[in-house]
Amino acid sequence: MSTTQSERLRGLLEPLVSARDLDLEEVEVTPAGKRRVLRIVVDSDDGVQLDACAELSRAVSQTLDDTDVMGQHPYVLEVTSPGADRPLTEPRHYRRATGRLIRARLAEGGELVARITAVDDEGLDVEVPGVKGRRPTARRLAFDEISKARVEIEFNRKPAEKAAGESDESKEEA
Repeated sequence: MSTTQSERLRGLLEPLVSARDLDLEEVEVTPAGKRRVLRIVVDSDDGVQLDACAELSRAVSQTLDDTDVMGQHPYVLEVTSPGADRPLTEPRHYRRATGRLIRARLAEGGELVARITAVDDEGLDVEVPGVKGRRPTARRLAFDEISKARVEIEFNRKPAEKAAGESDESKEEA
């Protein structure tokens, strides 16, 4: 996808996404046989519901039909939320992962697996699990100390850990 097309798509889609209180995370056009796939990835602090994706998809489809930004070639439109393996690259990604276990590659070298306990504008507070019965330790990481990070999927997280990691918003929904 050319930079011009990418910029035009972002400029066209950003207002539609923002109007629904969502963040436009990614716009990607990839070839798929005789067609192209336009994948729009959106997210929010509260997650993204299927109905929101469907509503946004209809609005984007109508907007694209009214413009020539995709040209005359056929394409398939996908509106989705980020997958569980999405890299954490923005402060909002870390904020949304509060309470979750992450694997971070450190800029100085080495790797750290820790649970995010708090996030602010400069970095994050994490809890590093203890080894062999030792207590977990708290650590502060500035964003520039992290070269790469992803959420670790936990299949066997204990219910007490889940409750401790939930945000106040999710407790209010229950």
